[in-house]
Amino acid sequence: MTGRLLHSVCTAALATATAVAAVPAAAEPAPTPAPAPPTTVSGMLTALQTLYRQAEEAGETYKATGEELRRQRARTARLARELAGARKAVVAARADAGRLAREQYRGRSELSSYLGLLLSRNPKQALDQHHLIERAAAHQLATMAGLKEGARRAAGLAAASREALDKELTLAAKQKKARDDATAQLRDVEKMLASLSADEIAEVAALERTNAAKAQEKLLASGVLGGRRTPTSQGRRALKYAVEQIGKPYVWGAEGPQSYDCSGLTSQAWARAGREIPRTSQEQWAQLPKVSLRALRPGDLVIYYPKATHVAIYLGEGKVVQAPRPGTKVKVSPIAANPLIGAVRPDPDGSPLSTYTPPRLPRGATAGQDDGYSAAGAPDTSAR
Repeated sequence: MTGRLLHSVCTAALATATAVAAVPAAAEPAPTPAPAPPTTVSGMLTALQTLYRQAEEAGETYKATGEELRRQRARTARLARELAGARKAVVAARADAGRLAREQYRGRSELSSYLGLLLSRNPKQALDQHHLIERAAAHQLATMAGLKEGARRAAGLAAASREALDKELTLAAKQKKARDDATAQLRDVEKMLASLSADEIAEVAALERTNAAKAQEKLLASGVLGGRRTPTSQGRRALKYAVEQIGKPYVWGAEGPQSYDCSGLTSQAWARAGREIPRTSQEQWAQLPKVSLRALRPGDLVIYYPKATHVAIYLGEGKVVQAPRPGTKVKVSPIAANPLIGAVRPDPDGSPLSTYTPPRLPRGATAGQDDGYSAAGAPDTSAR
């Protein structure tokens, strides 16, 4: 390259670089500002309830995914056992095929014997022993068919096993994300509470009680819960168990016997009554027969919130036994303490008892908040 040409190239490059530098860099999008903290008591209560609903939704996803993961792990283990058996069968079939091939090569098989007879000077003897070739051919065909089928089955099981393991890993990741989401929401609740003064917290709690009392009064005034109602024998046993758990702490994801979450309490109560029901409130709402509040009887399950993220067991007289939320204990609450969406019946085939005496409630059964906003008992992010 000549000096003049080099000078021209360098000049052009310098001009291009200068022009590029002169173009202002695209401004990075400004981060979305965080929503302003609520300034009214009503806004504070709504914010707290929203955060907790999000946490409970994530919690229900965690529990439901855990049940699905448990079933998937059992399926993966079953496929692994079947695959090991199929591979063992293929090895045995290959050994049989190899043995037949070696015997054929050495002229020791029944088919070889028959061919020897056929080529001998006495073919009539071979014809009289035609069963030899039939048996030999059938055995060889069966051996080869078995080898082929065994290999096909082993290949299918290997593919199914890989797919099952992939699904198991996906479910495990989904469960971890749900646990982390729930933990994050509960931590946000804690942060918000920490930002409130003692007076503000008292005002929020008072507003919450007022709202719950109004909802309860309205529901009872409608008359939908009126009249005499008795449980079935299984419902009575489920209620007895639930009442015996009063005072035990709510712990995220717990199924007893020392602590419970909302659906852990209801599922265990009915398990003790001799009837297995789904583990989560969302599954209970989706899978159990629905019943109107006018037909509600003690032992039925009352489901709350639009996404069915909370559940309690109906005690009667407009009250439920529930594990409210982290920071609270199993207690008796007004049925309308939370916004209900309906009820389900674990024993639709049961007949109500002709006489019924409700279980005796322990001292302090109704004490404490029906809604708790503490991160105590949140899922442990260090687990798994």
